[in-house]
Amino acid sequence: MTAPKSGPEAVPVVRRRDESDSVFWEPAERWVRATAGELTVVDSRRPVLVWEPGRPVPLYAFPTGDVRMDLLRRTERPAGRRRHAGATVFYDLVLPDRTIGAAAWTYPGEELADHISFEWFGREVLDHWYEEDEEIFVHPRDPHKRVDALPSSRHVQVEIEGTVVADTRTPVLLFETGLPVRFYFPREDVRLGLFHRTDGRTRCPYKGVASAYWSWAGDADVRPDIAWSYPDPLPSVGIIKDRIAFYDESVDVIVDGVRRERPFTFFSRPSR
Repeated sequence: MTAPKSGPEAVPVVRRRDESDSVFWEPAERWVRATAGELTVVDSRRPVLVWEPGRPVPLYAFPTGDVRMDLLRRTERPAGRRRHAGATVFYDLVLPDRTIGAAAWTYPGEELADHISFEWFGREVLDHWYEEDEEIFVHPRDPHKRVDALPSSRHVQVEIEGTVVADTRTPVLLFETGLPVRFYFPREDVRLGLFHRTDGRTRCPYKGVASAYWSWAGDADVRPDIAWSYPDPLPSVGIIKDRIAFYDESVDVIVDGVRRERPFTFFSRPSR
């Protein structure tokens, strides 16, 4: 277990990927709360961010004094699930209306021995999480990651099977660490008549809830939910409100007359 240096002038150094078999962590100064129904399960002004080997996003761990330990019941290590970097003890979360198995655990080592972490990614066991007074989704925000949404005058076009479906000279370019740039189009510059609205809905810790999705209505074999929009994005990226973006992994994007190579990311999924 590798901890940051102590002292007011120390700058924590965190290896965030699977470069070793250790867990790395650093203190966070955000006020973090989590609720289940009407119950506040976590209320902490001294959380730490933890990076496990092979997990690209962090988790929070909290001092036991900031957790409703009376709602946790020690349980057996779950079979067939990620072990959370050698977690020593697992806990069920016992709520008035339900019990959630292996919802929390402790990490090995002296530094975090009195801290509790809760499942997030892929299995959110608590209903709502807040950093300060803003709700967050999916996983804690990574302080080493940037998301910048910048207005631009580039000429950007999107083609699907040779058909121009979006064309603008007033895009917003969204730069997010670890992902290709996303081009957000004014709605009037997208030929929405070539698409049909779906019930797709996703959440992002940096942008909010994308509750508007569209799929290609043509004959081409294109992945579903190819385009999306944030009707009410988080304030930090409010400029993308109601604009439409596309998965560049599955469409052709031309910027200032230059056709971009399709990126390959974990969003590069087979078509329908």
